[in-house]
Amino acid sequence: MTYCIAACLDAGMVFLADSRTNAGVDQVSTFRKLRVFERPGDRLLALMTSGNLAISQAIVALLAQRGADDPHSLWNAATMQEAAQCVGDAVRAVHARDGQALKAQGIDFNVSLLLGGQIGAAPCQLFQVYAAGNFIAASPESPYLQIGESKYGKPILDRIIRPETSLEDAARCALVSLDSTIRSNLSVGMPVDMALL
Repeated sequence: MTYCIAACLDAGMVFLADSRTNAGVDQVSTFRKLRVFERPGDRLLALMTSGNLAISQAIVALLAQRGADDPHSLWNAATMQEAAQCVGDAVRAVHARDGQALKAQGIDFNVSLLLGGQIGAAPCQLFQVYAAGNFIAASPESPYLQIGESKYGKPILDRIIRPETSLEDAARCALVSLDSTIRSNLSVGMPVDMALL
């Protein structure tokens, strides 16, 4: 399991993810779940993943492989909404390729993603993309989104995170939220990745 938090604030964005993927008695693995796509002066996007590691790695690899000549590329998205559609398209492409084989093995197509950032001079936006490729956007009423083991870290976020919260306070709040989750759930663990945009 994993725990990822992202907040879209007036001052910018906070992204925080743990790196534990498997918590067993004799096996603990770590993989980065935060990926940044950046073209200086044009766009800065952060993508975090939760769920089946093979599925999430396939989606990230597909997004990274799609170049400027591909209309479904993050590099061609004119808006953050279009970028979220690109991620949803990648989810559907991986499902089309692997979904039946996973189902035959009794494995659910389980993945959730958080995508946030800024394209050009437009305001920052944050989206949660589901396993079906559809997505929702954060809003001033709900300025943060979580994926993975969210229940232990949610209360502090509800109390602190507002659009006007400073970037520094939101980062500290996210760290407390993650620490609460690490202390309460063995499937979430160090090291962590954090990005402030």
